[in-house]
Amino acid sequence: MLALRLLNVVAPAYFLCISLVTFVLQLFLFLPSMREDPAAAPLFSPALLHGALFLFLSTNALGNYVLVIQNSPDDMDACQGTSARKALCPPPSTHFCRVCARVTLRHDHHCFFTGNCIGSRNMRNFVLFCLYTSLACLYSMVAGVAYISAVLSISFAHPLAFLTLLPTSISQFFSGAVLGSEMFVILMLYLWFAIGLACAGFCCHQLLLILRGQTRHQVRKGLAVRARPWRKNLQEVFGKRWLLGLLVPMFNVGGESSKQRDK
Repeated sequence: MLALRLLNVVAPAYFLCISLVTFVLQLFLFLPSMREDPAAAPLFSPALLHGALFLFLSTNALGNYVLVIQNSPDDMDACQGTSARKALCPPPSTHFCRVCARVTLRHDHHCFFTGNCIGSRNMRNFVLFCLYTSLACLYSMVAGVAYISAVLSISFAHPLAFLTLLPTSISQFFSGAVLGSEMFVILMLYLWFAIGLACAGFCCHQLLLILRGQTRHQVRKGLAVRARPWRKNLQEVFGKRWLLGLLVPMFNVGGESSKQRDK
C-alpha cells in the first residue's frame, strides 16, 4: 500500500514534468525554427499555425486533467458501516478504492497519473484528457521530427528511419557529431511516441466500455450490466452538448448523470 501511495504522488509529478519540458521545447526550439521562412504570410506563417494548434491541444489536455482531479467521483460514505447501510448501494456501481480510502459511485479504475479515481463524475474529462494528451504528444513528435530532420539533415522518407534514429544518434553522440540538446530532443521523440500510443489505447478502450455501458471494475469482476442502446450510454457520459465539451474543457455539458446529481 505504501508503494501505491508513493506512485500516486510520483506519477502526477512525472506527467507535469513531461508537460513542462514539452512546452519549453515547443517555445524555444520548434517555434523559432519555423520563423525562418520569410516568404510565409504573417497571418498564415507555419509558426503561428503550429503555435495555435499546439495551444489548443495542450489547453484541452491540461484543462481536462485539472477537471479529472477536481471532480472526484461521488463519495458513497453511506456504503460503509452496517449491512443495512451497505444495502442502499448497488454493488455493480460502487467500489472501495484502497488508495483513495473511499467508496465511489460507478467506479471504473484508479488513475495514478491524476492521483484520483475515475468514476461517474469525471469519466468524460478522463476520456478527453487521454484523447488530447495523445494528440498533443503525437503532434509534438511530428514537430520534433521536422526539427531534427532540418538540424541534422536526416531524411525520414524510409519507414525504418525513425526506428534506427535512436541507436544511430547514440553512437554519433558519443563521437561528438550530435549535440546534447539534439540528443535530448531525440529521446523526447520516443517518449512522446510511447505516451501518445498509450493514451490513444486507453481512450479507445474506454470508449468501447462506455458504448457497452460497462466500467473496468465491472469487467474485471465479471459483473452483469443492464442492456441499453449505445447512444444512451454515450449520452450519459458525454451529454447532449458533447461538441461544446469536446472543444472547451468544462465539467457539466448536460449529461444525464449530472442532472440526477443536481436533483
